[in-house]
Amino acid sequence: QVQLVESGGGLVQAGDSLRLSCVASGRTLRIITVGWFRQAPGKAREFVAAITKGSGEEAYADSVTGRFTISRDNAKKTVYLQMNSLKPEDSAVYYCAASSTLPSYDRGDYVWPDFYDYWGQGTQVTVSS
Repeated sequence: QVQLVESGGGLVQAGDSLRLSCVASGRTLRIITVGWFRQAPGKAREFVAAITKGSGEEAYADSVTGRFTISRDNAKKTVYLQMNSLKPEDSAVYYCAASSTLPSYDRGDYVWPDFYDYWGQGTQVTVSS
């Protein structure tokens, strides 16, 4: 099994920055892809960003491209989501997810929650206007 723990959420003002962390434990060698998702009240869970273990290839939702950056520290078994120029519409619970499958960036299968095998408990991000 793999356990994921997110941290770094909080209450900030529009235009501020936050860095979320996702620490993995357990059978982490299984992890190929790590993604960040978010879910606002009354809305479906949506893809934010993903990174692949080997190549380090990254993917982002259009809504965060240019503002958010996903990165990894393999030695610390940690994936980060640096969020800059935050907007009120970025407010949501942010979840880290891990998959034991190599994604097809052509098909974009990494955007679907079903692609991922393991999930963290989430961390709340609230952006005030």
